[in-house]
Amino acid sequence: MRQVEQAGWQSLIQADSAGTAAWHEGKAPDARSQQHARVRGYDLSALRARQVKVEDFADFDHIIAMDAANLADVKHLRLQAGESAKARLSLLLDHHPELQGGDVPDPYYGGAEGFEQVLDQVETACTQLLRSLLKTQGVFGCGC
Repeated sequence: MRQVEQAGWQSLIQADSAGTAAWHEGKAPDARSQQHARVRGYDLSALRARQVKVEDFADFDHIIAMDAANLADVKHLRLQAGESAKARLSLLLDHHPELQGGDVPDPYYGGAEGFEQVLDQVETACTQLLRSLLKTQGVFGCGC
């Protein structure tokens, strides 16, 4: 969302985060994730996990999964949304210029370099996603 705010387009784009399972519902992001994000200027401390719900498919234009397993879960849940489901589904790395179709790696069991790799991939994919979303809104040269 920081990229959206820096580009000045928060009135056009709303973002949220949710998981496909309830294991961590209500919990803050992993401390290491918060630490590495903070170094790059992202404050994740107020975030709390929530689970994707059927209403999300009507409330959002896009639902973007981090990996193929979560995308499959989201596709299954979308069936329950029925005709109200307008959200387009994709993998985050489908928006990365070099990693389309790939999964964002899980850095949980690795070292610091894993968290940095994930942030690199996510930032690049989000920049391209933002450009694409703004282009569909008729905005060109967004400065992002």
